[in-house]
Amino acid sequence: MSDRDRDGAAAEAIAHPNIALAKYWGKRSFGHNLPAVPSLSVTLEGMATRTRVVLDAAATSDTFLLAGTVAPDAAKVRVVGLLHRVRQRAGSSLFARVESANDFPTSSGLASSASAFAALATAATAVYGVDASDAERSSLARKTSVSAARSVLGGFVELRAGIEGDVELAAVQLAPPEAWEVAIVVAATTRAAKETASTEGMAHTVATSPYHAAWVDYAPRVFEQAKAALAARDIEKMGDAVEASAFAMHADAIAARPTVVYWNPGTMAAIAEVRALRKGGLGVWATMDAGPHVKVLTRAADADRVRDAMRAVPGVVDAFIARPGAGSRILSDAASSSR
Repeated sequence: MSDRDRDGAAAEAIAHPNIALAKYWGKRSFGHNLPAVPSLSVTLEGMATRTRVVLDAAATSDTFLLAGTVAPDAAKVRVVGLLHRVRQRAGSSLFARVESANDFPTSSGLASSASAFAALATAATAVYGVDASDAERSSLARKTSVSAARSVLGGFVELRAGIEGDVELAAVQLAPPEAWEVAIVVAATTRAAKETASTEGMAHTVATSPYHAAWVDYAPRVFEQAKAALAARDIEKMGDAVEASAFAMHADAIAARPTVVYWNPGTMAAIAEVRALRKGGLGVWATMDAGPHVKVLTRAADADRVRDAMRAVPGVVDAFIARPGAGSRILSDAASSSR
């Protein structure tokens, strides 16, 4: 299709954030935005990013609106980079208007960049007429945000560590959403954006933490434990791996100089509540990404009880249930016109 025919075409995609059960933290030094360690995640319904891309032959640059407001240049750079890679593959010179919105807090540690770039990769390839497989969209999203590679796929997802020359590394689905009846209770401890962005905090940790080499050595072993627990549907072994991975990752960050601390008092109170619930016989395990919120792994049948308990924790501003969900997908016809 020529650019003349593409002018005015629009596509809208939806994607969900994912929670890493076995964490990724740190990148390879040889480029291509490759993770230094493998990770295992679950894509979550209950939170979503919707992104619409419209092509405009009259535009002289790309435009990016986040929640209806023109996004700052720092956020726009990564969006333009992904669009440029799609344009190159499509053989197009058309610029685009990107409109994106989350129905959950942005840049606060709830993996909004994962869902955002998974949605953008899906909408952009569709509107530019690029016939991209799930693996190709996952690789495209990863080049902008490593965790976004996982949100392209639904259910339980693996992203292996990168190796030199791994230009097209993509995530792989290990099990579909319906394969395991578990839930993640999200205990949000603030509605504000975090002070240290994940990319910034990660780079600083890699550069200054005396624990980072130990983390890179340790993380693959925890990943293998989590992967075996998933295969066996053993939530207790998974829970043990989930907590081991999360606390080791944060120990690495906390040891950076100056320290990178994502937690707030609500985080600590929520972790204490998880431990109290487990001591009382409930199957619950805590994890945290690069942010202050606590995510609680539990059996699906116990999710309501866990949510209610977390809502009562001082410092928790809200708690809700998220379940394994689908990968990124198109909501509207890419050939539709916005004019």
